[in-house]
Amino acid sequence: MVASKVNDSRDPRAGAIDRSVRVFVAGHRGMVGSAIIRKLESVGYSNVITRSRNELDLCKQADVQGFFENESIDQIYLAAARVGGIYANSTFPAEFISENLSIESNIIQAAHAHSIQKLVFIGSSCIYPRNSLQPIKEEYLLTGALEPTNEPYAVAKIAGIKLCESFNRQYGRDYRSVMPTNLYGLGDNYHSENSHVIPALIKKFIDAKANGAGEVVVWGSGNPMREFLHVDDLAEGCVHFMEMNPEKFWQNLDPTCSHLNLGTGSECTIGELAKLIREATAYAGEIVFDSSKPDGTPRKLLDVTKATKLGWQSRIKLKNGLDSVIKNYLGSRS
Repeated sequence: MVASKVNDSRDPRAGAIDRSVRVFVAGHRGMVGSAIIRKLESVGYSNVITRSRNELDLCKQADVQGFFENESIDQIYLAAARVGGIYANSTFPAEFISENLSIESNIIQAAHAHSIQKLVFIGSSCIYPRNSLQPIKEEYLLTGALEPTNEPYAVAKIAGIKLCESFNRQYGRDYRSVMPTNLYGLGDNYHSENSHVIPALIKKFIDAKANGAGEVVVWGSGNPMREFLHVDDLAEGCVHFMEMNPEKFWQNLDPTCSHLNLGTGSECTIGELAKLIREATAYAGEIVFDSSKPDGTPRKLLDVTKATKLGWQSRIKLKNGLDSVIKNYLGSRS
């Protein structure tokens, strides 16, 4: 259990939350970071600090140390990462492992060096073994081989968890890690080669409709099972767990297995997802599955029992979330 309460955001008067603390959101322009910014602002945080990549290169240790020397930061949301789908992970494995390791290590070490007690690290459900038991419990980490198509990225995220655990154990820090399932939402990446499955399919169906194409080709067999979490639900979870006092947060968690799964508890096949998006985009053509392309992990459903016991659960249903995302995407193209 983490004993120290240095820089706790709670006002000692009746345990009120002090939302005037200085909060640094690393990766604020990404889908996750921007959602965290929206959530922080909606609940009244008044000192949210951000830096663009041009202003601060998180891969450069000296620059990160200099930033923390010049800023009085109380809390950190570590949402910065290099991310992408199966194609991007398979094509750029060196960048995925090296950049993510650098970002995590630089920020977490600088946070400790400057006595910042509160940090939330956002990882990914790809940290778990490819053939893990389902639903996946936090304890299944490092119990089997990873999915080869995104192993470098997963290794980097596992390293981030272990960095947080190690500083907690050795120095009494309060660095918390959350592992969301597959994410989608406002600010997603719609690049034709580097995107995740939901934005990739949305773009394919909308483009096919606009071009009068008779079919949409979907990578893989369509059989893998996936769970999808709206990024606004993730942001709510991140702030919820940052604000939770240490006694309550750590009482049911083992500091040597300290990360929390965040998901919806429900899943669908990629084929079912494609049909939902076809319906939401009003596309009338056929769906064709290209089984020569990789499927990735066969199934990935998170056990969210621990997060639920700590007072968080997802609210946005997949169909409603898809409708909102598609509407926003169409608006951005007009």
